[in-house]
Amino acid sequence: MSAHPGESLRAGAARVPLPGRRAAAARAAAARDAAAAGRPIRRPRRPIGSAVLHAPQVLRALVRADEIWLVVLAAFIGCGTGIAVWSMTFATQLVHELLFGINHAQRLSAMAELDPIRTILVPCVGGLFLGLLTLAIGRFYPRRTVDPIEANALFGGRMSLSGSLIVVLQTIVSNGVGASVGLEAGYTQIGSALASRWGHAFRVRRTELRLLVGCGAAAAIAGAFNAPLTGAFYAFELVVGTYTLGAFAPVAVSAIVSVAVVHAIGNPPFELELQVPTRIDSLDYIPILALGMLCALVGIAIMRGVTLTEEVFRKSRVPVWLRPGIGGVIVGILALVTPAVLSSGHGALGIVIEAPYPLWFVSLLVVLKATASAVSIGSGFRGGLFFASLFLGALVGKAFAGALLVVSTAHAVSPVVCALVGMSGLAVAIIGGPLTMGFLVLEATGSLPMTLAVLAACVVSALTVRRTFGYSFATWRFHLRGEAIRSAVDIGWMRNLTVGRMMRREVRTVRAATPLAAFKRDFPLGTTQRVVVLDEADRYAGMVHPPEAHADTDDEHTLADIVHYADTMLLPQMTIKEAVAMFENAESDALVVVDAPDTRHVIGVLTEQYALRRYSEELERRRRELSGE
Repeated sequence: MSAHPGESLRAGAARVPLPGRRAAAARAAAARDAAAAGRPIRRPRRPIGSAVLHAPQVLRALVRADEIWLVVLAAFIGCGTGIAVWSMTFATQLVHELLFGINHAQRLSAMAELDPIRTILVPCVGGLFLGLLTLAIGRFYPRRTVDPIEANALFGGRMSLSGSLIVVLQTIVSNGVGASVGLEAGYTQIGSALASRWGHAFRVRRTELRLLVGCGAAAAIAGAFNAPLTGAFYAFELVVGTYTLGAFAPVAVSAIVSVAVVHAIGNPPFELELQVPTRIDSLDYIPILALGMLCALVGIAIMRGVTLTEEVFRKSRVPVWLRPGIGGVIVGILALVTPAVLSSGHGALGIVIEAPYPLWFVSLLVVLKATASAVSIGSGFRGGLFFASLFLGALVGKAFAGALLVVSTAHAVSPVVCALVGMSGLAVAIIGGPLTMGFLVLEATGSLPMTLAVLAACVVSALTVRRTFGYSFATWRFHLRGEAIRSAVDIGWMRNLTVGRMMRREVRTVRAATPLAAFKRDFPLGTTQRVVVLDEADRYAGMVHPPEAHADTDDEHTLADIVHYADTMLLPQMTIKEAVAMFENAESDALVVVDAPDTRHVIGVLTEQYALRRYSEELERRRRELSGE
C-alpha cells in the first residue's frame, strides 16, 4: 500500500486507482518496447461485458447525431404500434364474441339482430364494471393522462406509458361492452406513449421527441385503416402540428412498417371495398360543397351534444362510477332498434354505404348513432369519435343523397359519392385534418376524381367549423378545461419560460419611510436605474427611480410619497406571455417579482427588454424547427 493514500487522487490521476495507473504504465512501456523492436503492437481487447454495458450510450449517441438512426427508431416504433393495434382489435372482437354471442367472422355493428336481453344487459353491466374499475384505478393512479395532442402542445412530447395502458384498458372495455366509441383513441394513445418512452430512453431532443410521438400516432392510424398516407398526414395535421421535409421520412417509415406488421399478423381492422364512379360531373360539385357545409353543422351539433350530455350527468349528482351504467342502459335501448349503434361501426359502414335503405331509416340511424355516441362519451365511457364520425358522416351523406333525389330527379348525385363525401366532411368537422380524410378516401377507393371531390367538401367543412365554432373535438375539450390549445403546435415552451426563470435575483431595496435626503446620499445619480421599496414588514411597497427622487427638492418627503407600481407585481409562475402583457398594461420597463400576492416578499426583478429578447430568441428557435433549418 502506498505511504500516501491520496496519491491516487492527485491532479492528472482522474480518480483512477493506483493499481490501474501502474497497469496502464506497464502497457504503455510494452508498446514503446514493441515499437522500438519493430514488433506489432497488440491492442488489448475490450471485454464483451464492457461493450454490452456501453451499448445504450452508443445507440443514444447515434440517434442524436444522425437522422438515419432516428428513422430506424421510428421503424421500431411502427413495429410495436402495429402489434398493439392488432392486439387491441383482437381483444375487443374476442369480448364481442363472448358477451354478445357472435362468431369470429361477424362484426357487432353489422348484425341484423341480437339477443334483446344481452343487448340491454351487456352495456349496462359493462358500464358498471367500467365505473368501478375507473374508481379503483383512481385510488392508485390519481394523475390525469394526457393524449398525444396535449403532450406535443404543452409537454414537449412527454407521455406516461402506465397512464396510457390504463386508457387502453378502459377503451377496450368500453368498446367491448358495446358503447358507441371507437378504438382509434386507444390506438394513438398507446402508439404515441411507446414512442415517447423510447424517445425518452434515447434522450432525444424536445423537437425529436415530439416528432417520435407523431410517428407513434401515424403508425396507429395507418395500422388501423390500412392506409400509410392517411396515418402520416394524421400525424402532421393533428399531432405534430406542421409538415417539414425532414420529418416526413420517420413518420412515413413508421406508418408503412405498422401496416406491414398488421398484415403479417392478421387482417387489418378496416377494409373498404366500394365501386365508385370513374368521373364526377362539374355540376355535382354544387351539392357536394353544400354537403360539406351540412357536415360541418352536424359536427358542431354533435360536439355540443357531447358537452351537453356531460353537463347533464354532472348536474344530476349521480356518482361518477354509476354514470357509465346509466349510459349503457340508454345505448342498449337504442340498440334494440338497430345494432348498428353499438361499438364504433366498422362492420356497419360498408353495408350502410351500398345498401338501398329508405330515407327515413337512414335519417333515424343518424339520430340514433349521434345520440348513442354523445351518451357514451358523456356518461364516462372511454374512446374517441374518429370512426364514429366516419360512420355518422356516411349516414348524413346517404340521407343527403336521398333528400336530393326527392327534391330533384333530373340531376341526382350517386349515393356512394355522397356517403364518402359525408364520411370525410363530418370527420374533418369533428376530428380535423382535411388532407388526412382525402388520403383515406384515396387509399380506400383508389379513385382520384373521388378524392378531389372529397377534398373540396373537406375544405368547405373545415372553413365552416373554423368560422362558426373554431375548434375540433379534441381542442374543444381542451378549451372546456381552460387550456389555450388550438392545435398540437408546441406552446409548452411558453410555460417553461416563466418569470421565475428569467428574473434577476439581485435587488437593491430601501425602506418606504426613508427621507429623500438620506436616499439621495445613499443612491447618487448613475448608480442604479431603480430601487425597490419595502414597508416595515418587508413587504413590497413600490419602486423608486433615483432621477425622480433627485429632482424632488423637498427633502422632507419620504420614499412613500414618490413610489410607483405599488400594486403591479409579477409572480414567478407567470409565463412570458403574461409578463409581456403586464409590462404593456403598466407601461413600465421593469417590474418586481414577489413570491405571492398576499405575502408580497420580493424575490427578484424582471426587465421588459430582457423578457422581449428571450421571447424573440425562443420564437426564432421554434421558427427554425418548423422550417427544418
